[in-house]
Amino acid sequence: MVSVEVIAKLPTVLNSVSKEQGANAAVSLLLKPMHGDFDLLLVKRVENPSDTWSGQMALPGGKFEPADVSLKGTVVRETLEETGIALDNSRFLGVLAAVRSKPIPDFKILPFVALLEGKPRLKLNKKELETFIWVPYEEVVQSKGTVQFSFGKVPAYIFAEGIVWGITYNILSEFIQAVEATQNI
Repeated sequence: MVSVEVIAKLPTVLNSVSKEQGANAAVSLLLKPMHGDFDLLLVKRVENPSDTWSGQMALPGGKFEPADVSLKGTVVRETLEETGIALDNSRFLGVLAAVRSKPIPDFKILPFVALLEGKPRLKLNKKELETFIWVPYEEVVQSKGTVQFSFGKVPAYIFAEGIVWGITYNILSEFIQAVEATQNI
């Protein structure tokens, strides 16, 4: 079990929220304290032929818009639009390294890590998201495996509710490494 105290150390191993790394999109890796441990929010995108990540398990987020001013603004807006969770009272712990999309090489996504206060109430935007799950951190760590697609075998986190692979897999893997790094502080 990873304690909330370990999560409190994350800002020492994450990049500053203001370090945008040339990204043009942002996602939120939301942590909800639960019984001395924490859960992470995963969402499943609706099937949509015009969406590169159609039907996939993902993190809430989206593209930067000029009205956002910053990528933090993007992640606050997109998280609220998609899940109904307002990040106003959340504690932003930092950002992970920006990740580049293989299908869209010019698309660079910045993952923000935020600790939620209280019990968030979700109200999914059904035009964008099909469902959501809160997954205990330890379950994420233990669910690592591989899945076979038509294009080959890929690393994944495998849950009863869906498979996390690709960009979201890479983000979760980097987050796990960051959590492990805090345990040595």
